[in-house]
Amino acid sequence: MSLEKALQKRSNSQCELCTADKDLALYGIAPKPDGTEKDTLYLCHTCIDQIEHPEKMDANHWRCLNDSMWSEVEGVKVVAWRMLNRLKSEGWPQDLLDMFYIEEDSLEWAKATDDHISDDEKVIHRDVNGVVLKAGDSVVLIKDLKVKGGGFTAKRGTAVRRISLDMDNEKYIEGKVDGQHIVLITDYVKKT
Repeated sequence: MSLEKALQKRSNSQCELCTADKDLALYGIAPKPDGTEKDTLYLCHTCIDQIEHPEKMDANHWRCLNDSMWSEVEGVKVVAWRMLNRLKSEGWPQDLLDMFYIEEDSLEWAKATDDHISDDEKVIHRDVNGVVLKAGDSVVLIKDLKVKGGGFTAKRGTAVRRISLDMDNEKYIEGKVDGQHIVLITDYVKKT
């Protein structure tokens, strides 16, 4: 059975969030969906459009989460939790979040995209030129840096691939230089 047929059967050919029965499509739940029933939902275009474009958000459309947040499908719970957190400023979503039950591993999945954090709460990492850095990006050192405890100097022009971000401090990123995992300060790197 194809993935779409399986999801149609699971959802009774309705949007798994708002129960609309028109303009339905597959939606892979970020980050990095594998295209399985676990990480794919059957949603209407209205829900998909508002998930992917927060500026188009219609808070009243999402009152449907009052019902869908109780779904037994973990993917539905993950997306419902993310959307309720995005809408927290409306007031009513906080009441639903206070009642929300989600397994610990699903909660980690829901938090993985930072959709639940408002823009003013997010820790945003920027390189020396002000370009936003994301986990997995590659950067280049713009000056020689003496590595404390490493016993070497990381030379200007050294590429650091697949960085990770320190979510507590916007100035710190981590990556490997000369085979050693080190902390770098964003003031001394440039995104490639």
